Amino acid sequence: MMEFLQDYRLLGLVIGICTFLIIGVFHPVVVKAEYYWGTRCWWIFLVLGIFGVAGSLLTGNVLLSALLGVFAFSSFWTIKEVFEQEERVLKGWFPMNPKRAAYYETVRQRNRK
Repeated sequence: MMEFLQDYRLLGLVIGICTFLIIGVFHPVVVKAEYYWGTRCWWIFLVLGIFGVAGSLLTGNVLLSALLGVFAFSSFWTIKEVFEQEERVLKGWFPMNPKRAAYYETVRQRNRK
């Protein structure tokens, strides 16, 4: 498979398409993670990112290494996005989880001070 991709110079395109898909998958993951768990789930993305970096460094396959690297740094970026998603929820741009309404009110009170 790799020889085919390299011989026909398709490896870059495959990496680009997969990168686009990985980043696209992370957007709804950020929204759902913040909705159900809030910002306290950030450490999950840190662990996923560390595993992605380790996997990228340990594999000899260029395609797999590149995709694990993209996955790792998308996971790291998601940490920032989860906190920004909370701000977007507080602004009313995204739906608030009614089960966590008290938490959001506490954050609003803290931000007013």
